[in-house]
Amino acid sequence: MRLPLTDPRDEPTERQGLEDFLEYYRQVMRRKVHGLTNAELNRTVAASTLTLGGIIKHLSLVEDTWFVEDLLGRELPTPWSSVDWKAEPDWDFDSAAEDTPEYLLELHEEACDRSRRILAGVDDLDQKTVREHRDGEHFNVRWILIHMIEEYARHVGHADLIRESIDGSIGD
Repeated sequence: MRLPLTDPRDEPTERQGLEDFLEYYRQVMRRKVHGLTNAELNRTVAASTLTLGGIIKHLSLVEDTWFVEDLLGRELPTPWSSVDWKAEPDWDFDSAAEDTPEYLLELHEEACDRSRRILAGVDDLDQKTVREHRDGEHFNVRWILIHMIEEYARHVGHADLIRESIDGSIGD
């Protein structure tokens, strides 16, 4: 998504800009895990317990939570629907160690595809979520997109550090 300063394209609409930035970070995250072994996906840095596998599995859950569960008010798909989240609140991060790189990338792509399809059916960024959030608030689609960009950007930052410690790879 790097554009030269003199790029002749028109400025994007608000919606297109939000969708483009979200898609950009989705792809950066996928590049951070691409080509790594299961052992590499489970490597940690310093005192942190974060792993690349855990991060991409968590982001898959976040996609489904915001778009499927909150925006549409539907039940989460598998594997999320079978988890006892009260007993295992960090299951997404912790269970990734048992998953293959292929499975984690497929899980993420499927979640992103669901989110894209759901978003394509939304006409108005002011549309509210069906499900209430913890404090009883309903968020609009604009807020969800901004939150998703923030969520990915934060975790891509973590992924930068972890990936560089694995094989020296830097950049997006």
